[in-house]
Amino acid sequence: MQLFHRKFGEEGDQTIIILHGIFGTSDNWYSYARRLSQEGFEVFTLDQRNHGQSPHSDNFNYLAMTDDLFDFIDEHEIEDPILLGHSMGGKVAMRFALENPQMVNKLIVVDISLKAYGPRKQHKSIIKAMKSVDLALVKTRKEVEDQIANLVPELRIRQFILKNLHRKEKDEFEWRINIPGIEQNLDQLFDGIDTITKFEKPTLFVKGGASDYILLEDYDQIRYNFPNAEIITIADASHWVHVESPERFYQLTMGFASGNPTWYERAKEKLTF
Repeated sequence: MQLFHRKFGEEGDQTIIILHGIFGTSDNWYSYARRLSQEGFEVFTLDQRNHGQSPHSDNFNYLAMTDDLFDFIDEHEIEDPILLGHSMGGKVAMRFALENPQMVNKLIVVDISLKAYGPRKQHKSIIKAMKSVDLALVKTRKEVEDQIANLVPELRIRQFILKNLHRKEKDEFEWRINIPGIEQNLDQLFDGIDTITKFEKPTLFVKGGASDYILLEDYDQIRYNFPNAEIITIADASHWVHVESPERFYQLTMGFASGNPTWYERAKEKLTF
């Protein structure tokens, strides 16, 4: 499957590949990727299958998404990339690194662990909200936001969802995300990674201090499969760490990716553990 992507920076620099989470798109990472490119990185942001402008498929699980990433790296002849993945994208990045350690330089995992997760009501509420809107009857994005407000009361999450709303014509909208494909396979997106394989290269786990996606009880498994991992908390941030604390997130991940120990240590000093 050929994934839609955006590219920032010049070929020949260290490459970073960014994988969004469920209901996300490559657009969510535009500002971050552009800023990284100004520091000398070549950056690719991908729309994973069933998201953004990438193809839709009824086959939607971590095996398929990991294969998509392999094909993307092979097609673009990318060597030794740094992988950065948030939530669902973090699971894809972890699985890829564990299966293909020789192909990955470093790994950054944002607010997700290897364990299996139980179904989350929020995901089902988001799907229900999007399905509830009759796009043939709305003329503005504000009308859509108003219609989903009861099911998605958090403004930040509504704005995140609306990134998937695309204006086809002047007064005609569509959801670019494959709602039926995601709904049908939602349980598979909570699957865990169960392997004795280890990724020995530098790894950074970034945890939101107000999130329950990475718990202390998960640390042993993380450190088993990723022996050189650091787990760093950005206090007060929820699951969307990069959105709620963009500067702290940038300083931390930029320092790690660049390998600049001074920058990285200074970034960590500003965080609450």
